Amino acid sequence: MPPEPGLAARLATRVVLALRASWPFAAFFIGFFLVWEYSVVIFKIPGYILPTPSQIAAHGWADIPRLLDYTLITGAESLIGYALAICVGVPVGLAIAFWKPLQRTVYPFLVSLEMVPKIAFAPLFIAWLGFGLLPKVVIVVLVCFFPVALNSIHAFGSLSDELTRFCRSTGAGPLRTFWKVRLPAALPQCFVGFKYAALNATVGATIAEFMGSDQGLGFYIQIATGNMRPDLAFAGIFFLTLLGLALFGAVSLAEKLLIPWHITLRRH
Repeated sequence: MPPEPGLAARLATRVVLALRASWPFAAFFIGFFLVWEYSVVIFKIPGYILPTPSQIAAHGWADIPRLLDYTLITGAESLIGYALAICVGVPVGLAIAFWKPLQRTVYPFLVSLEMVPKIAFAPLFIAWLGFGLLPKVVIVVLVCFFPVALNSIHAFGSLSDELTRFCRSTGAGPLRTFWKVRLPAALPQCFVGFKYAALNATVGATIAEFMGSDQGLGFYIQIATGNMRPDLAFAGIFFLTLLGLALFGAVSLAEKLLIPWHITLRRH
């Protein structure tokens, strides 16, 4: 019987498999940036209209200290607001799912409020709360709260009556049924809301910084655009994209750790 491969061998195998699976993705983006680079040169597009990726990289690297500083600021706004949205949205969704009066009153109100563009509230919060961290966090909470709450309502209210009666027939009380059955069954749908909210977190922070701020990536992009520096604006967008991908990746990792048994994860 051959010996089991060591940890280093298993890690190397996983890296090779990951590279094999991701090469089409990498090839597409390399091709995209090559087409962008040479199209600007061939068609002689002025740099103040559309810079080349090499110009964006060079000028962004020259301004890397400020970009990193503003990335940390926008990241803190997004992360704090996202965490608060989950801490508030999940209990609200849980309460609405289990209490009929809230389903007839609060739930229609949340659905109606979700249809209102959140950017409409940004100037109000800036006027009420000033230009500091608080209004940015509040706007991120507002943007992230509704996906979390609405998906939590659907998740906790979707357990079938048959399964509920079966749990009662085994002698399990409401609390044990919740922890052993209802919560695990609700987590996949909850993570749909968590991931959707993660995509919106940096959007909310950027909107708030556009409306009124003197720091952050949204402020950086706005100033660069006003100064006719699209190269720096693209550099800010790049860091904003990395920030959003990092938050989404962290949520996806938490999903794999908490519900590895779910069919959508086992397929991958």
